[in-house]
Amino acid sequence: MATVDTDLVKPFEQASAPLRGELLAHSYRMLGSWDDAEDAVQETYLRGWRAWDGFEHRASVRTWLYRIATNVCLNAARDRARRALPSGIGAPTDDAGEPSEVLTPEHWIQPFADDRGDLRLALIAGMQTLPPNQRAVLLLRDVLGFPAKDVADMLGTSVTAVKSRLQRARAGLAEAAPVPEDMVEPTAPEARRLLDTYMEAFEAADVEALTVVLRADATLELVPARSWYAGKGACSRVLTAAVGNPGDWRMDRTVANGQPAVAAYLHGRPFGVAVLDARRNGIAGITVFDDPALVLRFTLVT
Repeated sequence: MATVDTDLVKPFEQASAPLRGELLAHSYRMLGSWDDAEDAVQETYLRGWRAWDGFEHRASVRTWLYRIATNVCLNAARDRARRALPSGIGAPTDDAGEPSEVLTPEHWIQPFADDRGDLRLALIAGMQTLPPNQRAVLLLRDVLGFPAKDVADMLGTSVTAVKSRLQRARAGLAEAAPVPEDMVEPTAPEARRLLDTYMEAFEAADVEALTVVLRADATLELVPARSWYAGKGACSRVLTAAVGNPGDWRMDRTVANGQPAVAAYLHGRPFGVAVLDARRNGIAGITVFDDPALVLRFTLVT
């Protein structure tokens, strides 16, 4: 069995441990999956530890680890299909009773327990539409603020190529995920009011109260089902069937992707996580992730 050189492990851990959270968020932005992001960070730290003895500090530890993490994510992105939300793979359906195709987990973006606005679901979904190299440049330059020269070194390319990819990535993201002007932070009073209404309406099986806070153009997405619904009328029909009877649901407040969210329990058992797109004039979107494992995961993190 190979022995571990503790003289190398301790300084590496001291230098790298404070960066784990931001590297996880970066990997999530790159891959759209909490699971894949954790795998990427684990691989990043393994590679970093193995290379630590030869690290000559020509760059900061942070820059060095971001280079490793980005390339790990690029390799992962090339080997896997693009993740999306239902609205990214087809048109909405008008028939609330129509059976919906259920797709396997690797098709879907996962929610992420974090309050940063640059992780909102629509933005993560938009990033996944970009080619991986453009996605990496956009994140390293616009989100993380690395200089173009550093990004070029990280990706093994030229500054000219970085600037070109960044320009294309910005245009692509602006088209795929425009930033709404009326979004509210999850801690804002408007967001808390909308979240409270959502929770109380489900727990009381009060569809009317829930419908009141939906915008006319609201959307409803129910992962892992492929179908999604657009417009207050269509969303209300689906929600009417979902709320059941008073006491069927219990909701715990949380935050996901910089948006107000709930961890939901149905008949006392974990059901999944719902993420709200809260705007100044109501709920513009509800994305429900039917995955009981997410309830424990969000509870442990938040």
